[in-house]
Amino acid sequence: MTAPAPAAEESAAAVAAEFTALYGYEPTGIWAAPGRVNLIGEYTDFNEGFVLPLALPHTVVAAVARRDDGVLRLHSADAAGGVVELTAHSLTPLSDGGWAAYPAGVVWALREAGHAVGGADVHLASTVPAGAGLSSSAALEVATALALNDLYELGLSRRELALVAQRAENDFVGVPCGVMDQMASAACEAGHVLHLDCRDLSVRQVPLDLSAHGLCLLVVDTRVEHELGDGAYAERRAGCEAGARALGVSHLRDVPFAELRSALGRLRDELGEGPDAEKVRRYVRHVVSDDHRVERVISLLDAGDVRAAGDVLTEGHVSLRDDLRISCPELDLVVEAARAGGALGARMTGGGFGGSAVALVEAAGAEGVAEAVREAFAAAGFAEPRVFVAEASAGARRL
Repeated sequence: MTAPAPAAEESAAAVAAEFTALYGYEPTGIWAAPGRVNLIGEYTDFNEGFVLPLALPHTVVAAVARRDDGVLRLHSADAAGGVVELTAHSLTPLSDGGWAAYPAGVVWALREAGHAVGGADVHLASTVPAGAGLSSSAALEVATALALNDLYELGLSRRELALVAQRAENDFVGVPCGVMDQMASAACEAGHVLHLDCRDLSVRQVPLDLSAHGLCLLVVDTRVEHELGDGAYAERRAGCEAGARALGVSHLRDVPFAELRSALGRLRDELGEGPDAEKVRRYVRHVVSDDHRVERVISLLDAGDVRAAGDVLTEGHVSLRDDLRISCPELDLVVEAARAGGALGARMTGGGFGGSAVALVEAAGAEGVAEAVREAFAAAGFAEPRVFVAEASAGARRL
């Protein structure tokens, strides 16, 4: 398996030195925000439902200094090209600024919210795999937001920072994501999964000590890069919203799982039998059932019956594959090969169309499951996947 990501604290000195070499003076501080993997609850966040993510040890580390002249200078150790120089008061949404749109969008969102944020010098370095469905963009946004919150003494809560980061991605970058990724990066705690209610953003930190049960959670990065800005995500969001309107509710969160069958019948009566109506029914079935799967996993964790959660993960993958239709051959193969290799359960995680999957496995058999997946990929002619153990890690912080 891939070696664990270096702790953000281990990267801080190097990132600070890179900042100094780049800008000619030392940064005011170093901040870090993690990527996340979602245990269960996919495409439920923008439906005001429930999710269950955990933070990864993989982080975006940001060395930042405040500027009071309105100049915003951005540099990434992980992107080609030099420093991107912008002006805080002239930032323009949807201007296709590449990676720099994410931190620039945070500055824009803070200013739109009435905060007197001027410029900054920023240098970023990331160990979150881009395009792997592990929320590299949210980590980038939250690290920037936390740094500016401290440097400009804004006094924003983690919830407020997550909402600023979400607005940056929604309205500045143009990806209509929910708030799960930003909340996970901002608010997760080490050793816990975050039970997030996406309606009121209330949270419960649920202990997750897999090693005490002889288990571990594998993440398999298929290396198939997904792109949520290509319209597929937005189309599914629009379909969910159409389903909610047809059912007379504000969001699909308000459809009880016990009433799902009758709700699907009402949709058939309301929308008819055409292909567009059939898609809406599939999307509704997935969201309502995945909200219920989050509740089931929470109950199993609370009861200490962690192994039984494996079957729920696999159910979730089937729903993502067949109802939401956001899987791909590589993700399906991870689930198939992992289960054949002894995993208790597995599913794709994240926005889909590539990215990563998770597998709940016996710790003693983890390497065997990883090898089964690698062999299956080789036999299918796919690129070798990246496999690592997910450890429930700390959320965003100043180093």
